[in-house]
This record gives sequence, C-alpha cells and structure tokens, in this order.
Amino acid sequence: MDSLKVTGGIKLKGKIKISGAKNSALPLMACSLLLSKGELKLDSMPNLADTRFMSILLSSLGMTSRIENNIAYISGEPKTYIAEYDIVRKMRASILVLGPLLTRYRIAKVSLPGGCSIGTRPVDLHIQAFEKMGASILLKDGYIEAKAPKKGLHGAEIIFPKISVGATENIIMAASLANGITRIINAAKEPEIIDLANCLTKMGALIKGAGNSEIIIEGVKELKGCNHKVIPDRIEAGSFAIAAAITNGSLELYNCEPKHLESLSKKLINAGVNWESKKDIIKITSDGNLKPVDVQTAEYPDFPTDLQAQFMTLMSVANGNSEIIENIFENRFMHVPELLRMGANISVNGGVAKVSGVKNLKGAQIMATDLRASISLVIAALKAEGESYISRIYHLDRGYEKIEQKFQDCGANIERIMN
Repeated sequence: MDSLKVTGGIKLKGKIKISGAKNSALPLMACSLLLSKGELKLDSMPNLADTRFMSILLSSLGMTSRIENNIAYISGEPKTYIAEYDIVRKMRASILVLGPLLTRYRIAKVSLPGGCSIGTRPVDLHIQAFEKMGASILLKDGYIEAKAPKKGLHGAEIIFPKISVGATENIIMAASLANGITRIINAAKEPEIIDLANCLTKMGALIKGAGNSEIIIEGVKELKGCNHKVIPDRIEAGSFAIAAAITNGSLELYNCEPKHLESLSKKLINAGVNWESKKDIIKITSDGNLKPVDVQTAEYPDFPTDLQAQFMTLMSVANGNSEIIENIFENRFMHVPELLRMGANISVNGGVAKVSGVKNLKGAQIMATDLRASISLVIAALKAEGESYISRIYHLDRGYEKIEQKFQDCGANIERIMN
C-alpha cells in the first residue's frame, strides 16, 4: 500500500483550485439510473477512488459510464438490478443506487455497503422510507432485496426521526419517478442536496424546497439527460484552509463557494486566522498565534463532522484548552491515538475530546483510519518538526484529488511512496 512522507515546518504559500465535491458527485452519478433517454454529462467531476468505484458500479449494472478530463459521461439502461458485494463493499455511497433502481425498474438487490469505519451508519431510514412508498424489503444474506408494487412506488409523507443526507438523497431520487407527491420532513439541508435537486430538475423532475427541512417531490413519467456542473468541495476547501492556518501560511483557494463554509470561517476567525472571501475565492493567512476555540459538530449549516478531525489538529497547537464535541458519529475520534504519537495532548471521554495545545507536534510513523482522519494527519505532519510517514493513505485517495501535488505546488515537502 502507498504511503506519504512529509517533512514539516514549511509555511504553505500559493493558490489551490478546489475540486468538485465528492459528496455531490456520487449521488449525481447514481441518478443517471433514472434516465429514460439521453446522456448525463457531469462537469467538474473529481478523479477519486470513490468516483471511479461508482463508475465501475454503474458499468456493472449495464450503464455506459466513463470519466475523462474531470467530466463524467453516463448513459444507457441497466441490464441487471443486482449491485454485487465485491463493488459495493468498497464504498458506502453505493446504497444510493437502491432508490433509482427500485423506482425505475420496480426491483433492486443491493449489497449492504462498506466505506469508512467511523461508526454505525444504518440503512434503516432508507428502508423505512421505501416501505412507506409501497416497497417490500427483505434483508437476506447481506443484501437488501427490494420490490415495488406493479404500478410502481407511490408518493408518501416521509418523516425522518433523525437527519440523514444519504436517506434524503435516496428518497428524492426514488420520488422523482414515483406516482404522486412525496413530502420529506426533517430532510437534510446540505449544499449537496440542493445540487442533486438542481440536476434532477434539469432532467425534468419536479422538486421544491431543497435546502430546507421540508422537500416536496411530484413524480413524473420520465427523466432525460442533461449537462450539470458539480459544486465545489467544501470539505476539501476547509481542509486546505486549516492547513494554511496551522503552518502559518497564506493560501488562496479558488473555485470555492464561501457561503458553504460559514461555520468554519467563524471558528477560524475566532481562532485568530485571517479569512477573506469574495465570489469563488477564499484567502487564508495566519501568523501562528492560534487561540483555542470549542467546536460541536452538527448537521448543515452548523459545523460539519467532516472537518472535525482537521480542526482538532489545529487546536492541538493552539495557545490554551479547547473542547471538541462529536454529535454525528459515535466513533470519529480514531485519529486521536495517531495525534498523541505526534505529541498532542488530547483526552477523550465518549463523544467529547479535550485538547490542550502544545508548542509543536513531532514527526512520527502514523496510520490513517478513515478518510477525514487521513487528511488531519497530513495537516499535522505539515506542521510537525521532522519527518512523518503516513500509511494506509488509500483512505485519502477516496476523497482528495491530487492531494500531494496540490500541497507540493504550495511549497510543502510531501511525497508519495509507492509500494
């Protein structure tokens, strides 16, 4: 497996283009299964392990799918309704093919998904919602076997007991071709939900309220191809912003959507970091005099769980004590033992981490445990004295495009060691 060698202590300076959002690209690719005619062309498609896996999954179902020069081209109709374990196990977002297959073809068999091991992320909310729309569902031998009534899924009022981005996306896609009107209550509000709804609207869907807690979808008879540009990746942008702050650097991030990062910008400004934004550009500068700031993760528009590990790394070298509370996933402090190996002072009790800032971190051999933990360790290594070796970076490749090249272009001493 590949690893990264990082020599820390260098201030990052330069410009970085932010890629298309992984968390938007994957549901957008999945909604191609709803096509009756035409081609779905997705611009600003990030070249990641996860998007490649999704393309392979769509191809295995019988679609024509390829990604070239950061553009995805997807067309055709599935020739099978079975999403096999060997592909699905590699990526949790594979569950997003369930709704489109079920509503379009009345039947679907999808292996229970894999992905990051950051706690239980049950598919119960998806299943319960599909059952309300008339589907009969059986969990058998590690697969979700779903069948719609002969006349197809019907509209329903779906009240989610807790907010779920994936379940919201799956039901929006399924409802787009269902009979009648579907009302989703307590829906996720993430920008990626809005992006999916905008793309489906271009395809001919009737969707109102995306970005609010209540979304209304009126089913239509068919959807056609369209051209759509994937929104910028707010988590990638936030990760680079934190990297600039921790290295006393100065970065200009472009192809951004600053309003998607307001919760992070407030915390960084409170920590003493200079944040300027206009149009699609964010400028970050830091003098290294970091103040401690407390953070609680929550659903959008509050502080994202996907930036928690990175922000904790920043707080590990702040001047004082801070508290990080994780409210979304119960097992998302897996990066803490690795930061401790680098000299951080962090104690964890359940979903609460108490961080006492140290003067600096020290290079070490460390191991990535999930996607966002992996980038937090890269950020820590960029700050640390000496050399760090980060193993299991296949996690990193799932969500960050050309990561070492982007850092190298800003002066970082980072290289991939091919094994």
